[in-house]
Amino acid sequence: MAVFQDPLVGHRHLSQDDVEWLHALVGDWQLLSDLAFSDVVLWFPHTEEGFLSSADRSFIALAQARPSTTQTLIHRDVVGDRIRADLKPMVERAWTSQVETNSSDQGQPSPARMRVQAIPLIHRGRTVGVITLHFAVAAMRSPSRLELTYRRCAEDLLVMAAEGRWPDASQEFTGYGGAPRVGDGLLRLDAEGRITFASPNAVSALLRLGVSDTLEGRSLAGIGSELQRATGVVVDESQPMMLTGRRAMRAELEAHGAAVTLRSIPLYGASHKERGGERFAALVLCRDVTELRRRDKQLMSKDATIKEIHHRVKNNLQTVSALLRMQSRRMDSQEGREGLGRAMRRVETIAMVHDSLSKGLEETVDVDDMMRRQLYLAAEMAQSDRQVITALHGSFGQLPPDMVTPLALVITEIVANAVEHGFGPDPAHRELHVTMSVQRHADAAGRQRLELELTDDGVGLPEQEWEPGLGLRIVRTLVRGELSGSIEWESAGIPSALEAAAGTEAAAGTETARTGTRVKLRAPILAASLKSGG
Repeated sequence: MAVFQDPLVGHRHLSQDDVEWLHALVGDWQLLSDLAFSDVVLWFPHTEEGFLSSADRSFIALAQARPSTTQTLIHRDVVGDRIRADLKPMVERAWTSQVETNSSDQGQPSPARMRVQAIPLIHRGRTVGVITLHFAVAAMRSPSRLELTYRRCAEDLLVMAAEGRWPDASQEFTGYGGAPRVGDGLLRLDAEGRITFASPNAVSALLRLGVSDTLEGRSLAGIGSELQRATGVVVDESQPMMLTGRRAMRAELEAHGAAVTLRSIPLYGASHKERGGERFAALVLCRDVTELRRRDKQLMSKDATIKEIHHRVKNNLQTVSALLRMQSRRMDSQEGREGLGRAMRRVETIAMVHDSLSKGLEETVDVDDMMRRQLYLAAEMAQSDRQVITALHGSFGQLPPDMVTPLALVITEIVANAVEHGFGPDPAHRELHVTMSVQRHADAAGRQRLELELTDDGVGLPEQEWEPGLGLRIVRTLVRGELSGSIEWESAGIPSALEAAAGTEAAAGTETARTGTRVKLRAPILAASLKSGG
């Protein structure tokens, strides 16, 4: 189903209720197309002036639907197209006179034995659109009882749609995902809620619930009560209203391990005819969702298990961190205490990631808050007695879970290294700024990439050759192995805040001139399945 919405946006002759009702109709008219065995097209005046004046008025197609119960007759997408000359008189008459028009009434030829029916859509007394049904005459030969019932139901819905009484968005939300369709199963009820027709798929769906007797002639509400007594399941008090066809709503019946979702649509007669707009029947669509519910339960169980695993891993890592802290307090060697402190920092970083993953199991993780917190904690855990000010610019956005842990470890090691070595030997430097800038972009092949810069205003890199310690070797291993990226260190070329205040000449004359350090990391954003070669 295609929809062309632009002409409705801000239309000065349409109220908000008109627009919402047209959208509700288009959102639910696949049901109409299937029951009528017809292609359905919605037509609307091509200009705002044409809404009121017939002079030079034409029409454009706002939406179309193709039936799933028969072959389509309109293979091309006509949404946004101007109306054909042979259809315009029918649609014009339906719009102006508010009467139903057939192609045979216009004395026009029927190509490929196709008939067209134009029906005005009258909402609150005004014509707000015209729908045309396109169906093949050949498809109507020797119709079965199912076809006759489907067409009868379509006619009843068309009468309600023409008066703006269906769909009624105040009673039922029409854009419901996973709702039953005509082919899933259909029941027709009379005014008392007894079943007058049941399609084969509807019979099969209720059979799964344990309803083995003949359905026609029985009360659907009575069947629901029997299932409730057999299973002991407490149902919604409004469910009998739905099962008798008195209210448009959705519900689900469960019994004997099976589940069937139902949707009821009350049918009302035309207000200008002898029925006087009273409810005389109802449609109930059925869909066997047993396998869907079984898979939902399996996924919920797996999700709960994975969340519990993340939670337990986080608790175990916190226990390991506590043991390392206890051991460090017993050590006399300063170097040993510092080594255990670094190990604690890495373990706590991984624990924090598992804690975040235990709260949600999406395919991607929004890591901005996590990385902002990790940036601050990494500076705090570096055990400096001087002030470190951190800032995050840009957004990581959504990242695959497999990318989050190595990225958090890399940031922790780089920030800790900046804090431990950035102040230098001068005790006058009491403040260090660490800034993390991140951005995402697409390369020439359309693949998403992450670019990360960590900049500090510390003493910078040593002038002589230097050998990275264990922490930076871990960083390189994680970037190349886990992130499939690259990383490089360079001088930032910026003075510290104190040096900037004292002037560049004075700063250049000091032995501890602070040039700062910039670390650039680039990595592709790959899904877990791609990284693992799946």
